[in-house]
Amino acid sequence: MSGPILNNNIRRLRFDKHMTQEELALRTGVSRQTIMSIERGQTNPSVLLAYKISAALEVPITEVFAMEGNLAPV
Repeated sequence: MSGPILNNNIRRLRFDKHMTQEELALRTGVSRQTIMSIERGQTNPSVLLAYKISAALEVPITEVFAMEGNLAPV
């Protein structure tokens, strides 16, 4: 059984704002490679970085990130 997956809309939102990965990286204080890795779903951002990304894109965090799947029952 697989766990939840964090999906993101960073690429689409960046394109809507005519923003490059480099510009988003500069606005959030991380490398372009980090932004690229998050966009591709290869890595998940910290909570702080997720909020920085949503602030840089000027959209609510729930518009940038969405969880697919269920958490394991306790």
